[in-house]
Amino acid sequence: MIWGIFIFVVQAAVVFVVSTALFDALHWALHRWEKSSNPLLRRFSSWHWVHHKFLGMDMQVNPAYVKANIWFHVLPEYLTSMLGTLVFLFVFPWEPVALVAVIRTVMLVLTLREEGIDFNHMAMDRVGGQQGRLWVDNNYHAMHHVYPNSFFSSFSNAFDLVFGTGCQIEGRRFVVTGAGGAFGSAMVDRLKRAGALVETAKSGVDFAPGDYEGIRQKLENADVLVLAHGAKTGDCWNANYTTFRDLIELFTDMGKTRLTAPEVWAVGSEVEFHGDMGLDDLKDYSASKRAYALKAREFYRSDDLIYRHIVPSSFTSAMGKGAMSADTAVRITLSLIRRGFRYVPVTLTGLAVLNYFRFRYFQKGQPDDFKPVSVTP
Repeated sequence: MIWGIFIFVVQAAVVFVVSTALFDALHWALHRWEKSSNPLLRRFSSWHWVHHKFLGMDMQVNPAYVKANIWFHVLPEYLTSMLGTLVFLFVFPWEPVALVAVIRTVMLVLTLREEGIDFNHMAMDRVGGQQGRLWVDNNYHAMHHVYPNSFFSSFSNAFDLVFGTGCQIEGRRFVVTGAGGAFGSAMVDRLKRAGALVETAKSGVDFAPGDYEGIRQKLENADVLVLAHGAKTGDCWNANYTTFRDLIELFTDMGKTRLTAPEVWAVGSEVEFHGDMGLDDLKDYSASKRAYALKAREFYRSDDLIYRHIVPSSFTSAMGKGAMSADTAVRITLSLIRRGFRYVPVTLTGLAVLNYFRFRYFQKGQPDDFKPVSVTP
């Protein structure tokens, strides 16, 4: 009995996810067809853009497009998804297929009753930083209306996860720290190739612990802050903890009045997981990185920003030979971020993957617990 219920639920879930992805694929195509040489495809695309006039890039509903949105978006989405649902009658028993069909029909009726307004399509004054992972929520889908060339998934994140459309890079404004280092310079290069607008900020020039006036204007103009600076020797605490914390808090505070939450990508380390392994020359580095990981978990859980925590395996840099090149590490990073990852394990060893559980659930204490005694506030 229990096994039969489990199979039924799995089958219904597969039907829903796959049939939803069918519409998401059409959704992606409609955006691509905007610049097609075929006039018929451009016409189809123009019909879809009515939906984006109904709920604009400012996340406000335009009542003038209510009826057009129903004809050119709501009904086509329902019919496409229903077609994908009914195909499964050739694969599964009829009962799970019928359940999904009923669910879709009920959702259609509710949407029609609300004149196109549903949980993912409503006016918003603020798009929060906590967004759906496996399932799309209103914050996640709002990003598609702000950035129409990304975030195509409608209910399940499957499409964006597979095709790498879960983050907008082209046209967004980035500030990258540590651009003189191996990872930072590779990140700048890859972002520019992807069409991003990139500025760099140098530690000791644009900012220093407790002094951030030199970077303030760059942050005010930025959509995304990438923190790739740091140190393995010397003043690790300020390089790896204090400046990371302060810059994120400053950038987040600046972004409180924006429509979308500011976004931060910060480079951590596998040392968060395995510690200094008894090596004296890694003690300060390990302490600073582990302290920052504790603080980073707060950012990760906050709705005030979109926070992505990048944990790479060792890569080749001026500090020595690594398991991969910095460019490879950045390519993997961007591939995962495009798929919506907020914890980004760039690993050959698997330690960064294991570190996810420590990062999310098992860290204890406060950052000061890791502070070397030689460091003063």
